[in-house]
Amino acid sequence: MTRATPHQRELARISTALAGIGFALPGSLVRRSTRCGKAGCRCQADPAVPHGPYLSWTRAVNGKTLTRAINPEQEQRYREWFDNHRKLRRLLSELEALSIRALEEAEGPPNQR
Repeated sequence: MTRATPHQRELARISTALAGIGFALPGSLVRRSTRCGKAGCRCQADPAVPHGPYLSWTRAVNGKTLTRAINPEQEQRYREWFDNHRKLRRLLSELEALSIRALEEAEGPPNQR
């Protein structure tokens, strides 16, 4: 039986972590407060009391920003999905870095031209 290399062990760890990720939503949950501009409104007072907070999910699709309003119940329901996306991105970066290290150890550093 052959012994697993450090790269193979790291690949197994990343693969196991990836397999444990469920749904993953890209983008950001944003909490904003706004001022409406109406004279005499509480948001114009001193001190100002802005409207909100309002929750939204913001993400980029084909180079355009999409925003969707969400309510507090949806925030609780989908919070894990947003967390999963951050884990997914981190694990993907680790896998890419591991792949580069494995290639460079097998083939040597890139040619300098």
